[in-house]
Amino acid sequence: MVTPATLFGKGKIEELAAICEVEKIDVAVFDDQLTPVQQRNLERGLNVKVVDRTGLILEIFARRARTREGKLQVELARLDYERSRLVRTWTHLERQRGGTGNTGGPGETQIELDRRLIADNIIKLKRELEEVRRTRTLHRKARSKVPYPTVALVGYTNAGKSTLFNRLTEANVLVKDMLFATLDPTLRTVKLPDGRPAILSDTVGFISDLPHELVEAFRATLEEVQEADVVLHVRDIANADSAAQARDVETVLSELGVTFDDGKTIVEVWNKIDLVAEEDREEVEGNARRVGAAAVSAVTGDGCLDLLKRIGALIDDSPPIAIRLTAGDGEALAWIYRNGRVLSREDQAEGGVVIVARLDSQALGRFERQFPDAFVMVAN
Repeated sequence: MVTPATLFGKGKIEELAAICEVEKIDVAVFDDQLTPVQQRNLERGLNVKVVDRTGLILEIFARRARTREGKLQVELARLDYERSRLVRTWTHLERQRGGTGNTGGPGETQIELDRRLIADNIIKLKRELEEVRRTRTLHRKARSKVPYPTVALVGYTNAGKSTLFNRLTEANVLVKDMLFATLDPTLRTVKLPDGRPAILSDTVGFISDLPHELVEAFRATLEEVQEADVVLHVRDIANADSAAQARDVETVLSELGVTFDDGKTIVEVWNKIDLVAEEDREEVEGNARRVGAAAVSAVTGDGCLDLLKRIGALIDDSPPIAIRLTAGDGEALAWIYRNGRVLSREDQAEGGVVIVARLDSQALGRFERQFPDAFVMVAN
């Protein structure tokens, strides 16, 4: 039975207070979202600093943020969280009154002042994040001019997204066995097995009951997921809570409008297959095939090539075209290799070449405008 004022009953509070006193505990962390009143009453009852689930996550986020955008997002979430808890900060002044007895005392004045300062800071941070969002939109538009499909990694925190990101892109993103090692989105180009490039993005990890403040603050970052052509939902399949973690991720994705029903292409990636017990591995891989998931190990590389092939198949729906180039069309030939996927090449005796390649409609239009003399037709 939850007690509205303190979350726990009187007996449990006394028991916890005794433990804090005997063990000389300075901070008590509660795996729940406490109301400001509950947090204040628990601090009074336990005589220690009390931190709830959201406060702890914000503290971890603050330590992990590296870029200006990440710091802005964390600060915005922290201010939004602290705004409702100001009354707890200034309780030592709440009974002081002004000289005439008709106006609010210093405590009341300070609370109002702090609320105003926080509100002003929130407005300022939102304005700065809006600039970040605008910049991201411009970058996204610039990327859309180059026909590179985008792939986003999502998943529960510590599922191995950054390790998989490094494996697929040969990058060197920070990888640590800790929560929320990645806060700031990272984008790199990945070469698919057929030679076509794609853009892969690594994003912040999700958790169960992700605080609303964080979903709102990181909305600019999560737009990378919303705009992706393919979303890879990375799961730690060796974790006993993998199924529950997957449901938590799906809940957040649903809030973002990233579901099959929204027309999104989502592939489950069962990572850390190398950590599954040998006697269970065959069964897990069989289950992955049955549900259409990709079983991989980002550490050993097992299954990663097949995953890249699958990504290529999902984003490659343009018909092949044949392009005949003369010996002097070296620039056009190089352009095709950079922006498309070459299926075959036939060098001709007079120095020309016939290329069969896949270019999406946008790339094909740009090619025809830039190289109007090239002969293009649909391949058989």
